Amino acid sequence: MPNPTAAMIVIGDEILSGRTRDSNMHFLANELTRTGIDLREVRFIADDRDAIITAVNALRQGVDHVFTSGGIGPTHDDITAEAIAAAFGLPIGVRDDAREILAAHYARSGTELNEARLRMARIPEGATLIDNPISAAPGFTLGNVHVMAGVPNIFQAMVASILPQLTGGQPLLSQSLRIPRGEGEIADPLGDLAARYPDLSIGSYPFVSNGAYGANIVIRGSDTARVEAAMLELAGIFPDHLRDA
Repeated sequence: MPNPTAAMIVIGDEILSGRTRDSNMHFLANELTRTGIDLREVRFIADDRDAIITAVNALRQGVDHVFTSGGIGPTHDDITAEAIAAAFGLPIGVRDDAREILAAHYARSGTELNEARLRMARIPEGATLIDNPISAAPGFTLGNVHVMAGVPNIFQAMVASILPQLTGGQPLLSQSLRIPRGEGEIADPLGDLAARYPDLSIGSYPFVSNGAYGANIVIRGSDTARVEAAMLELAGIFPDHLRDA
Protein backbone atom coordinates (compact mmCIF):
# COMPACT_ATOMS: atom_id res chain seq x y z
CA MET A 1 0.00 0.00 0.00
CA PRO A 2 1.45 3.41 -0.93
CA ASN A 3 2.26 5.93 1.77
CA PRO A 4 -0.17 8.75 2.56
CA THR A 5 0.63 11.99 0.73
CA ALA A 6 0.91 15.59 1.83
CA ALA A 7 1.36 19.14 0.59
CA MET A 8 2.40 22.30 2.43
CA ILE A 9 1.39 25.93 2.05
CA VAL A 10 3.78 28.50 3.53
CA ILE A 11 1.91 31.78 3.99
CA GLY A 12 3.48 35.18 4.51
CA ASP A 13 4.59 38.34 2.72
CA GLU A 14 7.72 38.35 4.88
CA ILE A 15 8.79 35.01 3.42
CA LEU A 16 8.27 36.11 -0.17
CA SER A 17 10.06 39.43 0.40
CA GLY A 18 13.15 37.68 1.74
CA ARG A 19 12.94 39.41 5.13
CA THR A 20 12.33 36.08 6.86
CA ARG A 21 13.97 32.77 5.97
CA ASP A 22 11.55 29.85 6.08
CA SER A 23 12.64 26.83 8.13
CA ASN A 24 9.24 25.22 8.61
CA MET A 25 9.23 23.42 5.27
CA HIS A 26 12.57 21.76 6.03
CA PHE A 27 11.39 20.68 9.48
CA LEU A 28 8.06 19.33 8.23
CA ALA A 29 9.68 17.44 5.34
CA ASN A 30 11.99 15.63 7.76
CA GLU A 31 9.16 14.78 10.16
CA LEU A 32 6.89 13.50 7.40
CA THR A 33 9.69 11.39 5.94
CA ARG A 34 10.26 9.84 9.36
CA THR A 35 6.52 9.22 9.76
CA GLY A 36 6.02 7.67 6.33
CA ILE A 37 3.97 10.48 4.77
CA ASP A 38 5.21 11.58 1.35
CA LEU A 39 5.47 15.35 0.89
CA ARG A 40 4.53 15.96 -2.76
CA GLU A 41 4.29 19.74 -3.11
CA VAL A 42 5.09 23.00 -1.29
CA ARG A 43 3.64 26.38 -2.22
CA PHE A 44 4.79 29.77 -0.92
CA ILE A 45 2.03 32.36 -1.10
CA ALA A 46 1.32 35.90 0.10
CA ASP A 47 -0.99 37.05 2.88
CA ASP A 48 -3.79 37.22 0.36
CA ARG A 49 -7.25 35.80 1.05
CA ASP A 50 -7.98 34.67 -2.50
CA ALA A 51 -4.52 33.11 -2.89
CA ILE A 52 -4.97 31.11 0.31
CA ILE A 53 -8.43 29.91 -0.71
CA THR A 54 -7.22 28.91 -4.18
CA ALA A 55 -4.18 27.04 -2.87
CA VAL A 56 -6.08 25.20 -0.14
CA ASN A 57 -8.87 24.08 -2.44
CA ALA A 58 -6.45 22.98 -5.15
CA LEU A 59 -4.20 20.95 -2.86
CA ARG A 60 -6.68 19.35 -0.48
CA GLN A 61 -8.31 17.51 -3.38
CA GLY A 62 -5.10 15.80 -4.46
CA VAL A 63 -3.33 14.71 -1.27
CA ASP A 64 -4.22 13.11 2.05
CA HIS A 65 -3.00 16.02 4.18
CA VAL A 66 -2.35 19.73 3.69
CA PHE A 67 -0.23 21.57 6.25
CA THR A 68 -0.15 25.36 6.42
CA SER A 69 2.16 27.68 8.34
CA GLY A 70 1.70 31.37 9.02
CA GLY A 71 -1.05 33.92 9.40
CA ILE A 72 -2.95 32.83 12.53
CA GLY A 73 -1.73 35.56 14.90
CA PRO A 74 -3.48 38.65 16.39
CA THR A 75 -2.73 41.30 13.74
CA HIS A 76 -4.75 42.55 10.78
CA ASP A 77 -2.66 40.62 8.25
CA ASP A 78 -3.27 37.29 10.02
CA ILE A 79 -6.04 36.14 7.70
CA THR A 80 -5.35 32.43 7.33
CA ALA A 81 -8.15 31.20 9.62
CA GLU A 82 -10.75 33.32 7.83
CA ALA A 83 -9.48 32.19 4.43
CA ILE A 84 -9.56 28.50 5.41
CA ALA A 85 -13.14 28.88 6.63
CA ALA A 86 -14.06 30.52 3.31
CA ALA A 87 -12.34 27.72 1.36
CA PHE A 88 -14.64 25.21 3.08
CA GLY A 89 -17.67 27.49 2.94
CA LEU A 90 -17.99 27.54 6.74
CA PRO A 91 -18.60 30.30 9.29
CA ILE A 92 -15.89 31.36 11.73
CA GLY A 93 -16.13 32.90 15.17
CA VAL A 94 -14.61 33.01 18.63
CA ARG A 95 -14.98 29.53 20.08
CA ASP A 96 -15.44 28.95 23.80
CA ASP A 97 -12.77 26.27 24.20
CA ALA A 98 -10.18 28.34 22.33
CA ARG A 99 -11.14 31.43 24.37
CA GLU A 100 -10.69 29.47 27.61
CA ILE A 101 -7.23 28.30 26.57
CA LEU A 102 -6.16 31.87 25.83
CA ALA A 103 -7.80 33.30 28.96
CA ALA A 104 -5.97 30.82 31.19
CA HIS A 105 -2.67 31.49 29.45
CA TYR A 106 -2.87 35.27 29.75
CA ALA A 107 -4.14 35.07 33.33
CA ARG A 108 -1.06 33.12 34.30
CA SER A 109 1.16 35.77 32.74
CA GLY A 110 -0.82 38.71 34.11
CA THR A 111 -1.58 39.94 30.58
CA GLU A 112 -4.89 41.22 29.29
CA LEU A 113 -6.84 39.09 26.82
CA ASN A 114 -7.68 42.05 24.59
CA GLU A 115 -9.59 42.10 21.31
CA ALA A 116 -6.44 41.58 19.24
CA ARG A 117 -5.41 38.48 21.18
CA LEU A 118 -8.98 37.19 21.10
CA ARG A 119 -8.69 37.02 17.30
CA MET A 120 -6.56 33.91 17.86
CA ALA A 121 -9.63 32.15 19.31
CA ARG A 122 -11.52 32.52 16.02
CA ILE A 123 -11.93 28.97 14.71
CA PRO A 124 -13.94 27.72 11.69
CA GLU A 125 -17.06 25.76 12.56
CA GLY A 126 -16.38 22.03 12.99
CA ALA A 127 -12.58 22.32 13.27
CA THR A 128 -10.52 20.37 15.80
CA LEU A 129 -7.97 22.34 17.83
CA ILE A 130 -4.23 21.67 17.55
CA ASP A 131 -2.41 22.07 20.86
CA ASN A 132 0.15 24.87 21.20
CA PRO A 133 2.25 24.33 24.35
CA ILE A 134 4.47 27.34 23.58
CA SER A 135 2.12 30.34 23.37
CA ALA A 136 -1.28 28.66 23.90
CA ALA A 137 -3.01 30.09 20.77
CA PRO A 138 -4.24 26.90 19.07
CA GLY A 139 -3.99 25.81 15.49
CA PHE A 140 -6.77 23.73 14.02
CA THR A 141 -7.59 20.88 11.67
CA LEU A 142 -10.48 21.19 9.24
CA GLY A 143 -11.06 18.20 7.00
CA ASN A 144 -7.58 17.19 5.85
CA VAL A 145 -6.09 20.68 6.31
CA HIS A 146 -3.88 21.32 9.36
CA VAL A 147 -3.46 25.03 10.09
CA MET A 148 -0.46 26.06 12.19
CA ALA A 149 1.57 29.07 13.24
CA GLY A 150 4.52 30.44 11.28
CA VAL A 151 6.89 31.04 14.21
CA PRO A 152 9.29 28.09 13.91
CA ASN A 153 9.33 26.83 17.51
CA ILE A 154 5.52 27.09 17.72
CA PHE A 155 5.12 25.40 14.34
CA GLN A 156 7.38 22.56 15.48
CA ALA A 157 5.40 22.11 18.69
CA MET A 158 2.14 21.98 16.73
CA VAL A 159 3.57 19.41 14.31
CA ALA A 160 4.58 17.31 17.32
CA SER A 161 0.98 17.59 18.55
CA ILE A 162 -0.70 16.57 15.30
CA LEU A 163 1.58 13.91 13.79
CA PRO A 164 0.83 11.15 16.35
CA GLN A 165 -2.84 11.42 15.33
CA LEU A 166 -2.10 10.76 11.65
CA THR A 167 -1.67 7.37 10.01
CA GLY A 168 1.74 7.06 8.40
CA GLY A 169 3.31 4.49 6.15
CA GLN A 170 6.78 3.14 5.60
CA PRO A 171 9.52 5.65 6.51
CA LEU A 172 11.54 6.73 3.49
CA LEU A 173 15.12 5.42 3.59
CA SER A 174 17.97 7.25 1.89
CA GLN A 175 21.52 6.36 0.85
CA SER A 176 23.94 8.43 -1.19
CA LEU A 177 27.09 8.04 -3.24
CA ARG A 178 29.52 10.79 -4.26
CA ILE A 179 30.76 10.30 -7.82
CA PRO A 180 33.64 12.46 -9.13
CA ARG A 181 32.25 12.69 -12.68
CA GLY A 182 30.09 15.20 -14.48
CA GLU A 183 26.42 14.48 -15.02
CA GLY A 184 26.88 14.26 -18.78
CA GLU A 185 29.14 11.25 -18.25
CA ILE A 186 26.95 9.40 -15.78
CA ALA A 187 23.50 10.18 -17.23
CA ASP A 188 23.04 7.08 -19.40
CA PRO A 189 24.07 4.40 -16.86
CA LEU A 190 22.17 6.25 -14.16
CA GLY A 191 19.05 6.26 -16.32
CA ASP A 192 19.43 2.53 -16.92
CA LEU A 193 19.69 1.95 -13.17
CA ALA A 194 16.56 4.02 -12.53
CA ALA A 195 14.67 1.97 -15.14
CA ARG A 196 15.60 -1.24 -13.32
CA TYR A 197 14.38 0.16 -10.02
CA PRO A 198 11.14 2.03 -10.85
CA ASP A 199 9.97 1.72 -7.24
CA LEU A 200 12.87 3.86 -6.02
CA SER A 201 13.65 7.56 -6.34
CA ILE A 202 17.13 8.04 -7.79
CA GLY A 203 18.27 11.66 -7.91
CA SER A 204 21.45 13.31 -9.19
CA TYR A 205 22.68 16.49 -7.48
CA PRO A 206 25.70 18.06 -9.23
CA PHE A 207 28.53 19.97 -7.57
CA VAL A 208 31.82 21.64 -8.51
CA SER A 209 34.79 21.16 -6.19
CA ASN A 210 38.20 22.69 -6.91
CA GLY A 211 37.22 23.10 -10.54
CA ALA A 212 36.18 19.46 -10.96
CA TYR A 213 32.63 18.35 -11.65
CA GLY A 214 30.87 15.62 -9.71
CA ALA A 215 27.45 14.49 -8.54
CA ASN A 216 25.89 13.18 -5.36
CA ILE A 217 23.55 10.33 -6.26
CA VAL A 218 20.78 9.82 -3.72
CA ILE A 219 18.65 6.67 -3.71
CA ARG A 220 15.40 6.76 -1.71
CA GLY A 221 12.76 4.16 -1.04
CA SER A 222 10.79 2.40 1.68
CA ASP A 223 12.23 -1.10 1.03
CA THR A 224 15.65 -1.47 2.67
CA ALA A 225 16.68 -4.44 0.52
CA ARG A 226 15.81 -2.63 -2.72
CA VAL A 227 17.66 0.53 -1.70
CA GLU A 228 20.76 -1.46 -0.76
CA ALA A 229 20.63 -3.54 -3.95
CA ALA A 230 20.44 -0.42 -6.10
CA MET A 231 23.25 1.19 -4.14
CA LEU A 232 25.48 -1.88 -4.67
CA GLU A 233 24.82 -1.75 -8.40
CA LEU A 234 25.58 1.96 -8.47
CA ALA A 235 28.87 1.42 -6.64
CA GLY A 236 29.79 -1.29 -9.14
CA ILE A 237 29.03 0.96 -12.13
CA PHE A 238 31.21 3.77 -10.75
CA PRO A 239 34.12 2.16 -8.88
CA ASP A 240 35.81 5.54 -8.41
CA HIS A 241 32.99 6.66 -6.10
CA LEU A 242 33.43 8.17 -2.66
CA ARG A 243 30.80 7.03 -0.16
CA ASP A 244 29.07 10.16 1.13
CA ALA A 245 29.38 10.55 4.90
